[in-house]
Amino acid sequence: MLNRGSTVIIVNDFAYISGGASSVALSSARELARRGVATILFSAIAPIDPSLQESGVRVVCLDQSTVEESTNKLGTAAQAVWNRRAAETLEKVLAPLDPSKTIVHLHAWTIGVSSSIVPVVLKHGARLVITIHDYFLACPNGGFYNYSTETICHLKPLSTGCVMTNCGPGSYPKKLWRVFRETIQNTAGRLPGSIRNFICVSPLSKEVMQPFLPPESKIYDISNPIDVIQAPPVDVARNDYFVMVGRLSASKGPILLADAARVSQTRIRFIGDGELRQQLESEYPEAEVTGWLSQTEVQKYLSQARALVFASRWYEAQGLVILEAAGRGIPTVVADVCAGRDSISNGVTGLLFRGGDMSDLANKISSLKDDTKVSQLGRAAYDRYWKNPTTLEKHVDQLEACYVNMMETVAR
Repeated sequence: MLNRGSTVIIVNDFAYISGGASSVALSSARELARRGVATILFSAIAPIDPSLQESGVRVVCLDQSTVEESTNKLGTAAQAVWNRRAAETLEKVLAPLDPSKTIVHLHAWTIGVSSSIVPVVLKHGARLVITIHDYFLACPNGGFYNYSTETICHLKPLSTGCVMTNCGPGSYPKKLWRVFRETIQNTAGRLPGSIRNFICVSPLSKEVMQPFLPPESKIYDISNPIDVIQAPPVDVARNDYFVMVGRLSASKGPILLADAARVSQTRIRFIGDGELRQQLESEYPEAEVTGWLSQTEVQKYLSQARALVFASRWYEAQGLVILEAAGRGIPTVVADVCAGRDSISNGVTGLLFRGGDMSDLANKISSLKDDTKVSQLGRAAYDRYWKNPTTLEKHVDQLEACYVNMMETVAR
C-alpha cells in the first residue's frame, strides 16, 4: 500500500469525463482519495466534475478551452503545443511537496496541458509515470492510422514519408501542426526519452509502443477498470440485434459493419455518434443509430444484444466495451488487427475476423445465428470475466503497487 504521507497528482487534459482516458483518470483519483491518499487532479479544461471534490480530490484546473471551443483558435492551438501557464501552475503545486513522496501520473496531455509540464516534474524530482491510452508518445496522429486510406500506418514517425503524408482526420495543415507539436514534445517536452515508467493497458499497445520507449524503461501491465455489476448473464440466444458501441468514425469500422450486416441479413444497432452517422442513416436505413446514450441506456440495449461487434480498423489501446459485454455474458466479434483481440479467446469467448475484411466479418456474424453456439460463447465470456474481473478496486491496487515500486527505485 502507498504510504499515507505520499501525494499523487493525476494529470489529465479534462477535469470531467470526455472519453476513456478521462474516465480512468478521474475514477482512479476518486478511489485513491477514498483510500486516504492525498490526491490532486491537475487539468487544463473545465468544467470540473463535482464528484471529484465530493470524494476529497483537490482539483487544480486552469479553466482553459479546446481549440474547437475557443474563440482564439490560434492562441489555443499554440497553447496545446506548449502550455506555459500549465507549467508555471504545476511548478507551484509541486514546490511544497517532498519529491521522494510524490507521484505524478500523466494520462492525457495533447489537447490542453501539453508536454510543457514534463520538464517541471523532472526538475522537481517527483516520480513520473505515463499511462499509454493512445499512441501520441510516438505518432503525430496518435494512432498509427492513415485516415485517407483507412489502413494502419507503418511509416516511421516524423520521417520524411510521415511528414509528407496527409494521413490525419483533417486537412494537411492540421497534420503539419500535429507534426510540430510532436517535435516540440520530443525535444523541449522530453517525451518519451526522459521517462522511465510507463503503464500499458493491453499486450498489443505494449507491443506497438515498446520500440519507441527508452530501452531501460519499466513497463507496468495494468488493465483499465470497468464498472459492471454482476448479474445473471444475458440470454443472448433470445436476442436478434448485433451491436456496435462507440464513435462512428472511419477508424472504428461502422461502414464495414453495416455492409457485413446487410450481406448477412442481420439486424444491427449502432450506439454512438460521429461524422459517419449521417451516411449510416441515409445509406443503411435498415440499421438503427441511437446516438450517444447514458450508461443506463447502454446497459439496457446491451441486454437486447445477441453479440457485440468491435470492427476497429486501427490498433486501439484496449477495448473496454468488450470486457463490459463479457461481464454481461455477451460474446464479441473482434477485428484481429486491434487491441480488442486481447480481450477474447477466439472460438471460446468470442470470434476474431480478419481486420478490414467485410466478407469474413459477415461470415462470423452469420455463424452466431446458431443459438447453441452464441449461448456457449456468451456463457464462457461471462464465466471467464467474473473469475478475474477488471474492477476499479483491483486497478487502484495495481496502481498503488506501481507507485510504491517507483518510490523504491532511485531512477525515474
